[in-house]
Amino acid sequence: MAITLPDEIRTVRLILSQCLANLSVRFLMNRNSYNKIAHLWNVARNGFFGREREYLDAILSVAPIGSTILDLGCGTGRPMAEYIVSRGRCVLGVDQSEEMLRLARQKLPHEQWVLSSIESYEPVEGYHGALLWDSLFHIRRTEHELIVSKVVRGLPSGGRLMLTVGGSARPEFTDFMYGEEFYYDSNTPQETETFLQRLSCRMVIGEYMNLPDGGRDKGRYAIVAEKI
Repeated sequence: MAITLPDEIRTVRLILSQCLANLSVRFLMNRNSYNKIAHLWNVARNGFFGREREYLDAILSVAPIGSTILDLGCGTGRPMAEYIVSRGRCVLGVDQSEEMLRLARQKLPHEQWVLSSIESYEPVEGYHGALLWDSLFHIRRTEHELIVSKVVRGLPSGGRLMLTVGGSARPEFTDFMYGEEFYYDSNTPQETETFLQRLSCRMVIGEYMNLPDGGRDKGRYAIVAEKI
């Protein structure tokens, strides 16, 4: 006998189906696009931008020599992972792009590289610092606090987290880099600092790397936070 579902249940199922389809599209868009531009990205990211080195030094200053730094959205390892290793620490890099990780493994074969989306990765304790550098804003803002909470949970007291968020209040959007389309979404800097405080973190650094221009550039904001 056929069962007729109430209209409310059919509506919920339709919404869930649409949400899962949208999630799959976003995931595949960014993964496929980064796979296509991996070599161009690797060449372009041969050095630090702005005060990135100083932010990273703030992370490493409280991480013992030989300790592990978790890098979520590690890309090819340039320049962050290269610098971390040069300063006597180890890297646990996570990325959803197979081609990005292939280049990272070539460059730093003795480090740990994990193929995974940030959303599905479950950090385990044992790292003394963490990066979500230019990666969190490729994920829906509604998931940011949960992702960061998992990262903070694995940090020791006094361990530090370094991340970037968008610099303005804008709806989700897509844009192009090297001819490929990418998905972007972000909480504002103020919203991000607020949920970091809820997660028992204190702000060490919070500043704009580039201001929004009211047009294509939505701005970029750098944060270094410490787990209390």
